Amino acid sequence: MKRLAVLLYLVTVSHLVGSASANSPGVVHAKTGAALYAANCAKCHGPHGEGYKGPKLQGTGTLAADFYLRTGAMPLARVGEQPAPSRVLFSELELRALIRYVAGLGGGPPVPTPHPERGSLSRGLKLFTDHCAGCHQVVAEGGFVTGARVPPLESATPRQIAEAVRIGPYLMPKFSERAITPRELDSIVRYVEYAKHPDDRGGWALGEIGPVPEGMVAWLVAVVVLVGTCLVIGKRLKA
Repeated sequence: MKRLAVLLYLVTVSHLVGSASANSPGVVHAKTGAALYAANCAKCHGPHGEGYKGPKLQGTGTLAADFYLRTGAMPLARVGEQPAPSRVLFSELELRALIRYVAGLGGGPPVPTPHPERGSLSRGLKLFTDHCAGCHQVVAEGGFVTGARVPPLESATPRQIAEAVRIGPYLMPKFSERAITPRELDSIVRYVEYAKHPDDRGGWALGEIGPVPEGMVAWLVAVVVLVGTCLVIGKRLKA
C-alpha cells in the first residue's frame, strides 16, 4: 500500500512537471507561431518564408513582421491589394509568437528603438520636408500618389514611424542608415510627434487637415467675400 502511494505521487509530480514544460512561454511561442504562420501567412509567403504570391520573409528579421502585424496591414484580405493600417487581428501573445517565428526563418534586422527626445524639431521638419512631405504632406496627414494611398501618420507610434523608414512599405522608398542616420531618424520622429498636436498660435487650424484642403477653404472664403463685396458695391452704384 505504501509503495502504491509513492508510485502515484511520482506519477502525479511527473505529469505536473511535463505540463509546466509544455506550457512554458518558449514552447507556447514556438507552437503558436508556427500554427499562426501556417494559417495566415504561408499561402502567400511560402511554408518556409521563401516567397510565393508574396515576397519572401527569410532574412527580414523582426523588423518587417513587427511593423506589418502591429499596424494591422497584414494579413491581406486579397493578394495584390495595398497593405494599409487596419484593425490588428492578433492578441499580444499571438503577435509575439508570430513575430518570433518569422524572425527565426532566416535572421535579419531587429526592431529599431527611436529616441525622439534626442532629436531636433527644426532639423526634423527639414528632413521630413525633404524626404516625406511630397507624399505625406508637411503636416503628415497623408494623401494620394499614383498607384497608392498614403496613410496619415496621426496613429503611428514612434517605433512604427522608424520601422517604416527602414522598411519602405509598399511604394515608399527604403532609407538605409547611410541615407538617414539614427540621429536624423530621431529628429524626424520628433517632428511627426509634434505634427500630431501642433501649436496653432493665432491661426485657424481647420483640424490640421493639410495645406491643400486648407487652401481650398481659403479660396472658398475669399470668393464668397469677393462676390459679397461686388454685390454691395453694385447696389450702391445703382442707388
